[in-house]
Amino acid sequence: MRLLAVLHLLSLVLVLFAACMLVPLGFSLALADGAHWAHVKALAATAAAGVALWAASHRAGRELQVRDGFLLVALVWTVLPGFATLPLLMQLPGLSFTDAYFEAASGLTASGATVLSGLDRLPASVNVWRGFMIWLGGMGVIVLAVAIMPLLGVGGSQLFKAETPTPMKDTKLTPRIAETAKGLWLVYFGLTVACALAYHWAGMTWLDSLMHAFTTLGLGGFSTHDESYAYWNSPRIEAVAIVFMLIAAINFATHFLVWRRRSLHPYRVDPEAKLFLGVTVASVLGVAAYLAWTDAYPDYGVALRYAAFNVVSIATTTGYANTDFNQWPIFAPLWMLFLCSFASCSGSTGSGMKMIRAQILFKQIFRELLRIIHPRVYNPVKLGGRPVENNVVFAVLAYVFVYVSCIIVFTLLLTLSGADVVTAFSAAVVSMNNTGPGLGQVGPASTYATLNDFQTWICAFAMLLGRLELFTLLVVLTPAFWRK
Repeated sequence: MRLLAVLHLLSLVLVLFAACMLVPLGFSLALADGAHWAHVKALAATAAAGVALWAASHRAGRELQVRDGFLLVALVWTVLPGFATLPLLMQLPGLSFTDAYFEAASGLTASGATVLSGLDRLPASVNVWRGFMIWLGGMGVIVLAVAIMPLLGVGGSQLFKAETPTPMKDTKLTPRIAETAKGLWLVYFGLTVACALAYHWAGMTWLDSLMHAFTTLGLGGFSTHDESYAYWNSPRIEAVAIVFMLIAAINFATHFLVWRRRSLHPYRVDPEAKLFLGVTVASVLGVAAYLAWTDAYPDYGVALRYAAFNVVSIATTTGYANTDFNQWPIFAPLWMLFLCSFASCSGSTGSGMKMIRAQILFKQIFRELLRIIHPRVYNPVKLGGRPVENNVVFAVLAYVFVYVSCIIVFTLLLTLSGADVVTAFSAAVVSMNNTGPGLGQVGPASTYATLNDFQTWICAFAMLLGRLELFTLLVVLTPAFWRK
């Protein structure tokens, strides 16, 4: 009965996802790009699957337990990419299911890694669908469902905790989870509109503005052009992207509080936001100085432009590029890979280990060093002046161990299957961190189409694992989860 109840709610999410397919269908009809039948068939197939699943399970609806929430989230994020492939498979007949699933998983996990080339020649609605998937996945389809579907309001707290990317998930912004989710989505929507307007002001067409607003706020690097931001070669457009990437990488709970209180004070007291901005700005200045010192660019001003855009893009796990940073002296791209592992804030649309975990881990290291010197000292880990409970510290330590272990395992599997070590390591890192372009064969000047099917599935699984912050998916795979 527990499985039937979860499948019942999954059916509602499928119907909601089918409704989301009206967006690319509307663009296809408005722009007459010839792809409307692909979107109609995909929408009909997804809705039919949702209705059929609802008919088979509607008698089992009930209050969700904690385990049910984790199972539903895991199913949503593994099943939805399968249905998201339908517009791609129907419009791009030469595309294999493996590559289509990778593309869809990359979109819904806001990774931005792509196997497609010839993006400039794709039907506009297909590119809109790719960008819209990132926008949906950025904040999370489950959070959207909790916000607008009353049936998911029952048991919504379990879903929200499983979906929201942060190690400290019990802090409520409002008394009701559904109200919180609605507030977060309103802020998300408002920032997306502002970003689209800013892009258009900077020189993009309306279609490109909307597509890149989706992917900027979702922090996923899909673009409508093979050259990504090098297509425009515009410092003004890059500046707009930098500003909104930084905004999207800050905790949306903080944005929500700023909007609700009409005050900037929440930004000043957010310990993550200050450190995130400090580390990112320092990295931009340092990488620019390094590139100028190594003569990668003729002067510091040019180096600063390219360093600012690409460092912010990778640090926030977005994945845009305005140059092939794979050709930079190796320290710079390696530092960028390191940044994408932890720089973005919890509760943002970015991925990776998150800055809050890095802070807790760093403070715990010094706590243990002090304890060696003074065994009886009481020195709790604090964030923002408040002590962090030991169970949170222990959870962070376990998370970091599993995170590093997964990167090692994925790197070994990719090298075992024939990838060179630079490609394997960078693909494992950027897939786990939902970043997109890596180094070697998966650098910003190429695509993931160079990987074989086994390597592609490894990266797709790593993206799903990273988006669900490891434990949400791994806990479902443990035998204890299925015992009564």
